[in-house]
Amino acid sequence: MKKQTYLFLIGGIFSLIIAMGIGRFAYTPILPLMQKDLSFSNTVAGYVASSNYAGYFLGAVLAGAIPLKQFRTISLRICLIVNILTTATMGLTHSHILWYVLRFLSGVSSAYVLVLASGIVLDKLSAINKTCWSGLFYGGVGLGIFLSSLFIPSLNHLYQWEGTWTGLAVVSGILAFFVWIWLDEISNGIEMKNKQENFAQVPPTKWLIWLIIAYGLEGLGYIVTGTFIVSIAETTSSFHKGATLVWMMVGLAAIPSCLTWSLLAKKWGYVKSLVLAMALQSLGMAMPALWISKTSFIISALLFGATFMGITTLATTLGRQMNPSNSNRTIGILTAIFAIGQLIGPILAGALSSFTHNFNTALIGASCVVLIGAGMLLNGIQFERKSKGLLSENNYEV
Repeated sequence: MKKQTYLFLIGGIFSLIIAMGIGRFAYTPILPLMQKDLSFSNTVAGYVASSNYAGYFLGAVLAGAIPLKQFRTISLRICLIVNILTTATMGLTHSHILWYVLRFLSGVSSAYVLVLASGIVLDKLSAINKTCWSGLFYGGVGLGIFLSSLFIPSLNHLYQWEGTWTGLAVVSGILAFFVWIWLDEISNGIEMKNKQENFAQVPPTKWLIWLIIAYGLEGLGYIVTGTFIVSIAETTSSFHKGATLVWMMVGLAAIPSCLTWSLLAKKWGYVKSLVLAMALQSLGMAMPALWISKTSFIISALLFGATFMGITTLATTLGRQMNPSNSNRTIGILTAIFAIGQLIGPILAGALSSFTHNFNTALIGASCVVLIGAGMLLNGIQFERKSKGLLSENNYEV
């Protein structure tokens, strides 16, 4: 049974590597390679990014609104196939219009995979009293970013940016085989009936609106760095054809971040941990605008990597605990509001950078947005203080 659980978790991790680490975020390190070869503007780059986030928004809304409880596994598999095909096809065309379509479809499938895989894996972990393992699961995004950063320079050297997309799709296809055989939720239902009530005390459901708004602001702010950090580094004298290193640092920091923040949340509380993570991320995002050097980019990348998926882990786990009976809907709403922010962010940042001829204004503005989001969560810490007393009395396990 233990081996089966581990393989199940690895299958979930692989699904996030495919759909998020590669399908969604590979655009960031490949973008400067595409711009160098084809010389399109930052405005176009922003539109391509936002088309992906528009698809991500639609996918999140559909995944939350359409009940797929009985068909989560098959739906996940179909979405993985779509995601891999859109990644592969990006390298087969130079048409901006087709890029918009492909990145849109990739966004829809990425959101579905995140919501469905999160629901499947978090339900299973809750059933076996291992909610803290959610950090390992969400670490798949960082692992995907790190792995893609290792492959991209070699693939680009051998096959240019076009072959880089196709090569990453091949890697995704190999991983998808293991997702297909390991990530299966059969028999989870009986366990859930017995364990469903074993949740920690959390803020009341009415507080969910604060979490939703703050998470939307996080999406609006973080995506500026998430989309353009490699392109920004590439334009500085600090990096000579080695800006992919920045994205590698993001992935490296992201791998342990989800588990780290999950453990901190267990000790400090989810809301307090979210506030700290968003404050640290805000600091990291502003650094390249205030201090231009190789060191500042590396520190910024490490802070960004250490927080962006940690924030997702904390927000989705907290949201699910506040509404355990309908985890897909809650995660879908959070993902949708997050995606609205992501949709707007790259368009604003691309337009601002074209107007000011640098990304400084966009980075500082995005940093302030995330900090405001962190401030909006402060009123939730009071509930966790109350909860700690209840937890010690009732001996609940988080």
